[in-house]
Amino acid sequence: MSEVEAIGPQALPALREKVQRIIDEARRQGASACEVSVSMEQGLSTSVRQHEVETVEFNRDQGFGITLYVGQRKGSASTTGSGDEAIRETVAAALAIARHASEDEFAGLADASLMAREVPDLDLHHPWELSPDEAVELALGCEAAAFATDARIRNADGTTLSTHQGCRAYGNSHGFIGSYCSSRHSLSCVMIAEADGQMQRDYHYDVSRVAADLADAASIGRRAAERAVRRLGARPIPTCDVPVLFTADLATGLFGHFLAAISGANIYRKSSYLENALGQTLFPEWLSLDERPHLPRGLASAGYDGDGLATYAKPFVEDGRLLSYVLGTYSGRKLGMPSTANAGGVHNLFVTHGDEDQAALIRRMGRGLLVTELMGQGLNLVTGDYSRGAGGYWVENGEIQFPVQEVTIAGNLRDMFRQIVAVGCDVEKRSSIRTGSVLIERMKVAGR
Repeated sequence: MSEVEAIGPQALPALREKVQRIIDEARRQGASACEVSVSMEQGLSTSVRQHEVETVEFNRDQGFGITLYVGQRKGSASTTGSGDEAIRETVAAALAIARHASEDEFAGLADASLMAREVPDLDLHHPWELSPDEAVELALGCEAAAFATDARIRNADGTTLSTHQGCRAYGNSHGFIGSYCSSRHSLSCVMIAEADGQMQRDYHYDVSRVAADLADAASIGRRAAERAVRRLGARPIPTCDVPVLFTADLATGLFGHFLAAISGANIYRKSSYLENALGQTLFPEWLSLDERPHLPRGLASAGYDGDGLATYAKPFVEDGRLLSYVLGTYSGRKLGMPSTANAGGVHNLFVTHGDEDQAALIRRMGRGLLVTELMGQGLNLVTGDYSRGAGGYWVENGEIQFPVQEVTIAGNLRDMFRQIVAVGCDVEKRSSIRTGSVLIERMKVAGR
């Protein structure tokens, strides 16, 4: 059996058996409860720049992590080892930590009755039989297509191809053991355009569970070059209050901020501006946010969460109103609420969208800023204040006029979400958050 063949569905029985061995060892050493994650991963990555190969990396990793409990005391440890001695030593280390930890009334496994009973096949594992030479050839071809697109493409900032596959198993002392295999492949290209003494950088990429679903390498390179060239001539604009349109790939970040604000950990720590916001109308009444964890080949699909609970489809926002926080077992207990089976995060968030594409939203905006680039980390989750460096395009009369740089956009997330005018049908599929371009009625744009 080859190294590549060793990672796949055939490896899952051995992973599940290892989970059970670790659980048995934890019980033998005196743990009152425990949970274990075991993984095997393998990946190939190559990067090229200026027609030269910069890196070719192959990785193969395995290991496990254990969290165990002595009553209400918790300890965790991990190792890359897999033998009996490594298991005994890692369990002992976790047990020593637990015995020195403070009691936490909310600590412990999820209720046994809530464990996933069946783990659906979500079609997540599609390994790419790609040799290093083939990976290099694809990356070089992508970059070459970018250079050939326009004479103003003078430099490259890296083209990277990556392919990864892995198998994971999770189990706990309630008797639950779940396992699955998955794959993830990506190709990205960053190019630099130069003209009239100005240089501009831009990029394009694609990512998928299935290599055959990736965009053609040459098309990714051409798109990266076109985006970089289009940025030439960028300039600041005067400070103004105008509508702002976020491209779909950047709009995923806006909704990512929202998920952070409604995460149980931030709520019980009182570090979110949406504390006590359940039942409030936070978005326009036509907008909903729902989770679809069982989407075949989805980038964040999962049959069970980090606590072993069965995932299920549900809305977090319906008709603009916040229905639920994002809760795992621990955060739910801290807040006196049931888990939403989201230990580890949200699995495929879908945002309501209309039937207008980005061009139609630009026409609807009339005059304002199309944002295609964001810089910095200017978000205060406690207050919701939002301020980011930005680049993009100035729009007049529903048409793009010129590229913009060196501006800052600012607002408050509470106001921004309430002032969403439309979500486009140009849905971003390269993310676990599925949204189109987002048009916001008004934001402060600080320029020169």
